[in-house]
Amino acid sequence: MSITQQYLLDSYRAAQHDERTPPAPGSQDWQVIREVRDHGRFRAVVEERPAHGRVRAALVRIITRGSAARTARPHH
Repeated sequence: MSITQQYLLDSYRAAQHDERTPPAPGSQDWQVIREVRDHGRFRAVVEERPAHGRVRAALVRIITRGSAARTARPHH
């Protein structure tokens, strides 16, 4: 059963029981992404790590190590 079929079935059942219809599939995707991001930031603070800029700092470390390794090699 696809997501759309499940949604239609749930909507039909809700209408039969005079209940609220469920939210449409995909209507809350961005909210879920924000909540996951906020939870990651919360865990970082609880674990006493920087909450912002972690990915960027990791990329900068990787890039600077790579460029330092390239400049340290002797040229033939």
